Amino acid sequence: MSAVEAKLAELGLTLPSVVPPLAAYQPAVRSGVYVYTSGQLPMVEGKLPVTGKVGGEVTPEEAKELAATCALNALAAVKSVVGDLDRIARVVKVVGFVASAPDFTGQPGVINGASELLGAVLGDKGVHARSAVGVAVLPLDAPVEVEIQVELVAD
Repeated sequence: MSAVEAKLAELGLTLPSVVPPLAAYQPAVRSGVYVYTSGQLPMVEGKLPVTGKVGGEVTPEEAKELAATCALNALAAVKSVVGDLDRIARVVKVVGFVASAPDFTGQPGVINGASELLGAVLGDKGVHARSAVGVAVLPLDAPVEVEIQVELVAD
């Protein structure tokens, strides 16, 4: 077990299976020392636990937890490409999308769920640049979607 996966276990988390693509793309691709994930939905065992707009059908607190699930799914996608999460030198960038009710402006707080999970699991390697964007709708009516870019330790 890698040190990253041991930390996940210490936090009571398990790295899930990679979420299969919903369309014509790969969950993650490597280019040089970087891995880019596709947008990850908060799928749990192949299903969205909740759907709808944040600030409407979904509370900001629920959405923050869903963003953490997205980040966990993103780590699984990274592992599928590199084989070992201990190869992560740092998380470079996180982009989070929040399906928002028209008057909802708390997107940064929602995406903190992903950022906080990455920090808890990776420590200083999890500190990253970030964007949190409100959108009208996401695939499958998901409340949140997160993509990450990581830099790998050089071979």
